[in-house]
Amino acid sequence: MQMTFRWYGEENDTITLKQIRQIPGVKGVVWALHDVPVGEVWPVERIEEVVNQAKKYDLHTEVVESVNIHEDIKLGLPSRDNYIKAYKQTLRNLSKFGIKVVCYNFMPVFDWFRTDLFKEAEDGSTALYFDAKKVLSLTPEEVVKNMEENTNGLTLPGWEPERLRDLTHLFELYKHVTEEELLENLTYFLKEICPIAEECGIKMAIHPDDPPFSIFGLPRIVKNKQDIQNVLRAVESPSNGFTFCSGSLGGSLSNDAIDIARTFASQILFAHIRNVKHVGDGSFIESSHLTEDGSIPITGIIKALFENGFDGYIRPDHGRHIWDEVCRPGYGLYDRALGVMYLLGAWDTNVLMNNEFPSVLQNAK
Repeated sequence: MQMTFRWYGEENDTITLKQIRQIPGVKGVVWALHDVPVGEVWPVERIEEVVNQAKKYDLHTEVVESVNIHEDIKLGLPSRDNYIKAYKQTLRNLSKFGIKVVCYNFMPVFDWFRTDLFKEAEDGSTALYFDAKKVLSLTPEEVVKNMEENTNGLTLPGWEPERLRDLTHLFELYKHVTEEELLENLTYFLKEICPIAEECGIKMAIHPDDPPFSIFGLPRIVKNKQDIQNVLRAVESPSNGFTFCSGSLGGSLSNDAIDIARTFASQILFAHIRNVKHVGDGSFIESSHLTEDGSIPITGIIKALFENGFDGYIRPDHGRHIWDEVCRPGYGLYDRALGVMYLLGAWDTNVLMNNEFPSVLQNAK
């Protein structure tokens, strides 16, 4: 298991590489070129720039999150082949710098979605919040406005302005797209991409839908255990893998996160671990990573990953905004750093319980 930390770049993050380097156990940063429009090839020189920035602090850049997928690919439009061609070239460019995993999602129109980016919690911190009742009274345009106006001047991951300029048109395009058709379009994409990914030594890790149910009637196909199985079986390739996200899957109480972690451990390439607390009627707020603070059995998930041989990359996911930190919603330094230590502690407990930590025990004597 390798601990990583998401970073948005020198010009687009309140957190520095120097600060990340000082979090015990963190070996690399998870990154992307957020200013490159979706569908365009990532330039080699820009990739090299980020890699060299991280190298100065002895941090690897082996995980990219995300190389976003153009909406035409999801819709299965004739123009998708040109965008897939560009995606292949981006993978080739990334492979020149040792990138091992590319995390991506296949959510139509909206990426992750919340109704409140700074909901106050009982302890006085603020966090991302999903109000199931409020969603019913919002229009898609109101959703976008709320998300874009409450970011502290920073970009939101996965929310590309260019695809949200004409929501009416996008929704019209998806009006008759079923989940079965969306899965067919994903399968087409993977059949084209996986051979190139294999050649490049890169593995594709699809991220669950967040939240794991339909929003505004849009189809979603990575919501639960069966959906994950469908995607992994769609294309038999070592490069077709899964990003396990406890918080995304945990948005629905019907998902058994421990069972999903146990079942797909060998195909989980990347793990996002965070906790959410359900507050009734399908609403939830993101809590600290501590198991008892939320509704997700974080320590049980870590145990399941450990016992089933997970050896991929892991990172703390969305954190609360604590100690008056001004930051990107969900991506501050302090609570995620606390999350790193909690996750490492949970992992090390399993190591010790299985007598796989002899050098540390010897040193302790």
